Amino acid sequence: MPTPIRKISRAMTVPLAVGLLFQSAQAAENRDALMSAHRGGTVRLVSKSAGGTIDPHINYAPLYWNYFPGVYDGLVAFRKAGGAESLTVVPDLAEALPKVENDGKTYVFTLRTGITFSNGKALGPEDVVASFRRIFKVSSPTSGTWFNGIVGAEACLAKPADCTLDGGVIADASSRTITINLTAPDAEFLYKLAMPHASILPAETPPRDVGIDPVPGTGPYAFESYDPNKALVWARNPHFREWSAEAQPDGYADRFELSFGLTADAQVNAIINDQADVMIDQPPATRLAEIGTKFADQVHLNPQLALWYLPLNVNLPPFDNLKARQAVALAVDLKAAVNFFGGRNLATPTCQVLPPDLEGYRKFCLHTRNPGEKWSGPDLDKAKDLVKASGTAGQPVTILVEDSDVARNIGAYLQSVLNEIGYAASVKAISSNIHYGYIQNSNNKVQISVTQWYGDYPAPSDFLNVLLGCGSFRKGSDSSPNISGFCDKPLQAKIDRALALQSTDAAAAGTLWAEIDREAMEQVPLVPLFNPKQVTLVSKRVGNYQYSTATNAWAFTLGWVR
Repeated sequence: MPTPIRKISRAMTVPLAVGLLFQSAQAAENRDALMSAHRGGTVRLVSKSAGGTIDPHINYAPLYWNYFPGVYDGLVAFRKAGGAESLTVVPDLAEALPKVENDGKTYVFTLRTGITFSNGKALGPEDVVASFRRIFKVSSPTSGTWFNGIVGAEACLAKPADCTLDGGVIADASSRTITINLTAPDAEFLYKLAMPHASILPAETPPRDVGIDPVPGTGPYAFESYDPNKALVWARNPHFREWSAEAQPDGYADRFELSFGLTADAQVNAIINDQADVMIDQPPATRLAEIGTKFADQVHLNPQLALWYLPLNVNLPPFDNLKARQAVALAVDLKAAVNFFGGRNLATPTCQVLPPDLEGYRKFCLHTRNPGEKWSGPDLDKAKDLVKASGTAGQPVTILVEDSDVARNIGAYLQSVLNEIGYAASVKAISSNIHYGYIQNSNNKVQISVTQWYGDYPAPSDFLNVLLGCGSFRKGSDSSPNISGFCDKPLQAKIDRALALQSTDAAAAGTLWAEIDREAMEQVPLVPLFNPKQVTLVSKRVGNYQYSTATNAWAFTLGWVR
């Protein structure tokens, strides 16, 4: 939930206001000085591969979600800051946080004036309404989970092309107000509105995946060109004028060039040799000691709200059998997975969906040698017995991995484990550019894969409901984050109750989320591996590095190059 507004005694109001004005003026003065000293330059980023479509309503992969917030805006945004401050929701295209009426079911925003898209078109209320309709028309991955509570969403989910959100999103052009009506209170709604999938685009944006074609935005930067085989380039939006330093500060750098095609090892070399400024992928485990000693002042280590895991397709053999799924969970050595990622300093083994520090997190491990609070080791003998009992022994299993060192290594290890417990396993590696969309699409009949989930915002539903909720599974869609195809109606009813409780009793909701986490793992729709930390290697040119917890990445608009 957003940071609550605390009551202040009247006696303190005047001095506090004067103090805040002074601090605000001083911060603005300091920022002007920094902008004068550091504005300009090109930041060179390197990555193994591209991150899919640059359509902000569709893309659900981590790579571009860090950069969308500097190109696009929503009615609200997460504060552009480092650390925990980045989790605070602030007004963005809206003048202020909304008035919440109708027992938490109606949100009223007033749109700012004077904001222009990067193509020169003035932002208006009609763009907001069209953007929310477009979320459903393009079958955004979150249309059925985050925004299905908007009035009219049910009809839009049934017939996306005809979506009107009638009665759900209403614009008043004369007052520049936007009213959003929900069918029930949603304590997380402002979080959802702060995410890239709620970006406001020009009303004329086509209702289809734009792919590699840039869409105008209102942020300080605009995508300039995109070739998934070469590079993504974004540069200053000539029409941008800063309206809120908290929500959308003007950036320091003039231009960003994200080049594709470099292995993680080559990325490290590029940084060391001053041929690049920021590497996107994790440094190889074999280079960690080197960069940690020789280039310690250029390495940043940050905990992530994230999970590496193995989705098991519950609708395909052999994993449509519970015993087969239990066997995989018991057989996998989590220490091995952690070591492939770089060791215990960079990742922590886990047996559950929820990561630490989220409401509802209660540490447990069901599928291990000695079930209890923590993982105690694999149990290959029991796993073999379960495979035999399931009647699935000898069946072929193909493991889909992205073409990265860590994923390939985990895939090769998993192949050996599956073969040992009784399957005929093979590994197929595909480009990271298409991997995530491919494994989501049920038409591709992926039995098991290696993937990751990076939390959108700090709420248990963003893991349990998105990864395992019935509404997150869409047959034949590349936008189906419930990769397992898991839909348990009684468990979904509990998820819905927990979501409803968050508005009235957060503690009770937390207890329910803990139960959901455990009950989900009893059915093993996925095998959790570890919670990672982000290692970011930057060049000596990079200054003011800050890590945004909200985006699980470098806060790029706050950084500069010397």
